[in-house]
Amino acid sequence: MIEVKADGLAESFAAVEHAGLPPVRPMLAGARPGSGAFDGYLRSGAGAMEMKAVSGVSDATGGVAIPEEIDARIDVTLKAISPIRSIANVVKVGTSGYRKLVASGGFASGWAAETAARDETATPVFNEIAPPMGDLYANPAASQAMLDDGAFDVEQWLSDEIAREFAAAEGAAFVNGNGTSKPKGFLTVPTATTADATRAFGTLQYIASGAAGGFAASPEEKLIDLVQALRAPYRQGASWVMNSATLAKIRKFKTTDGAFLWAPGIGAGQPATLLGYPVVEAEDMPDIAANSLSIAFGNFQAGYLIADRSETQILRDPYSHKPFVHFYATKRVGGMVTNSEAIKLIKFAAA
Repeated sequence: MIEVKADGLAESFAAVEHAGLPPVRPMLAGARPGSGAFDGYLRSGAGAMEMKAVSGVSDATGGVAIPEEIDARIDVTLKAISPIRSIANVVKVGTSGYRKLVASGGFASGWAAETAARDETATPVFNEIAPPMGDLYANPAASQAMLDDGAFDVEQWLSDEIAREFAAAEGAAFVNGNGTSKPKGFLTVPTATTADATRAFGTLQYIASGAAGGFAASPEEKLIDLVQALRAPYRQGASWVMNSATLAKIRKFKTTDGAFLWAPGIGAGQPATLLGYPVVEAEDMPDIAANSLSIAFGNFQAGYLIADRSETQILRDPYSHKPFVHFYATKRVGGMVTNSEAIKLIKFAAA
């Protein structure tokens, strides 16, 4: 019974096909050569075949249906991101109340005869470090239509923009932050010319350049003085920090025999060096000007602490402000100088 019905259907399809009747809907692809109207059209250009034209030449014939191609990757103008995080001591904390103890001074000692009395010696002084923290946030919005119809991944683009902005904002705070709901930058702490043994804890030592807004004669000597002002235990792992404008001046300095103080990296990924120590370009450092602290040298791993509460959190909120979707991003971060003996500065002043 099934075979009989199938034969009847095949005969009815063949009859329609050989009759040359126009199909209900013209085939757009996959038409079988030698089949009725299509075969007649191929042979003579005529036949009972419907012909329709769609072209992108003009808007009326379909040009408006062809959108202009948009690059799916959005080029951005990159902000100068301070690299202090890459050289500082970064710790993960579970709360905003992070504390650290730093011992200054040392155990006193003395000499005595075999049976002589031993006096009590002084003990180190403990200092509590509590890096000020703040919430870094952003709350951009995009319409739902934009998210649905955008030619690129809008959500990914917003996430990348937030990450770049956060990196730039926190980098600026690590250098110049005032400590009010944000990290306290290492250039905002007290400074003095006194040496480590007599300087108050938390105060950075600076060396004067010899002239207001510039170097005096023999500027290379001031750079050497800065290096040697940092005690030997801290010089292992120390680096220079300055912006590109200051580095442009430093790169032109030469020794008396004509050799440059600055040396390029000898391999891919290797930093340039100044007097044998790597140079880190941080655009948040000030330009050379009168009384500016434009050059830092030190072991930032020992001298500056960054406290991260967590990674950047991004909350997608499609409910609060319909039809817009908000991307609420937060990051809690703190920072401050922990060891004021580990970082030295050059102040562009006469004294």
